Order: sequence, then structure tokens, then C-alpha cells
Amino acid sequence: MIRLAIAEDHQALIDGLELLLKYEDNISIVGTVNDGEALLNLVRLKEPSVVITDIRMPKMDGIQATASIKKEFPHIKVLAFTMFDQEEAVSQMIEAGADGYILKNTALKEVLEAIRAVADGKKYYDPTINVTDANTNQSKSTNSVLTKRQTEILHLIGQGKTSREIGEELFIGIHTVDTHRKNMARILGLKGKGELLRYAMEKKYKF
Repeated sequence: MIRLAIAEDHQALIDGLELLLKYEDNISIVGTVNDGEALLNLVRLKEPSVVITDIRMPKMDGIQATASIKKEFPHIKVLAFTMFDQEEAVSQMIEAGADGYILKNTALKEVLEAIRAVADGKKYYDPTINVTDANTNQSKSTNSVLTKRQTEILHLIGQGKTSREIGEELFIGIHTVDTHRKNMARILGLKGKGELLRYAMEKKYKF
């Protein structure tokens, strides 16, 4: 069971997340708060397994709250949920210890995927943001760093499918597929147009 805490200063977004997650059998929302100080108190009281937090909040921002949570409870996973896609904001959250970073315009099914990914010990970054290798501190030699969506795309790349064909099969835009390709290549340390396809074939991602 994923025990989830949500920190967001816009109640409408909290209501939307609660509506999204209320029918998920393996997710339980243990509490919601509207500022960083209240988040820390909630974490200390409930010890959730995953925290979703905005960056800009009253009393204490999400960066400070994340750093404090990770210092006291390093096993708790933190997922940033924000409108800020600037590289500086991303870097500061990752340096504070965030396990994932998604934007507020992310599709709800992707939010759910992100929650499950970080709960499973993986990193999850919105495909539209720029995450550097230095910040992620991830191994480039294993597919365990890839999200479920990226792994699905890698399977299809291994079949020789184009970005358009992958987008049609997964019901996502071509730009999103191409962004995932770019992020996967960076995470895996691959360079060159055909390297991702060769990696997919070598790792037996082809069905």
C-alpha cells in the first residue's frame, strides 16, 4: 500500500488529486496540507511512503520541506508537483533529495505513473523538463532507471517503430515520444541517432 501525503496551496488541485486517487486500491491518502510547515508536521505524524509537494508554498517552500523530510526520513519518497520547469528549480529540488519532478499540466494518468514509480524506488522526471546526468546521479548502464512509460517506448523502439507509430500506439504526441527518446538517451549515456535503437536491440527489448 502506498501511503500518500499531499502538500499544495491550491485546494482545487488537492481535490483533483484526491478524485484521481480515490479508486486506486493500492494508494491511501494519509493527509493533505497547504504549506511546508504543515507538511513536515504531517510527515512526522503519519510517516507516509510518498509525498507530493508543490515548490512555492507559504511558511516553508517545497525545496526546504523536501530537504528536511529527507534528512529525518531518508526512506520517504518525494515527488515535486509544480508549474516551474526552469532548470534551476529542477536542480534545487533534486539536490534537496526529490525522487521525481512533474509539472501541473501533466496528464492525470502520468501523475499516477509517477507516484507508483517513485514508490517503487525509481526516479521519475516529466519528459518536458531538462534533467542533467549530474543531477540525477543515476547509473547509465541499467534500464532500472527508466520509468514504465520509457520502458514501453523502448520496447517499441526495439521493434523498429517510428515516433509517430509509437505515439499512435500509446496515445501520446510525437513531441512527447521524441522528448522521452532524448531523456532516455541522456539517462543511458547514449549518443548518436541510432544508438537508442541499438541499445534496445542489444538489451532484448524487442518482442
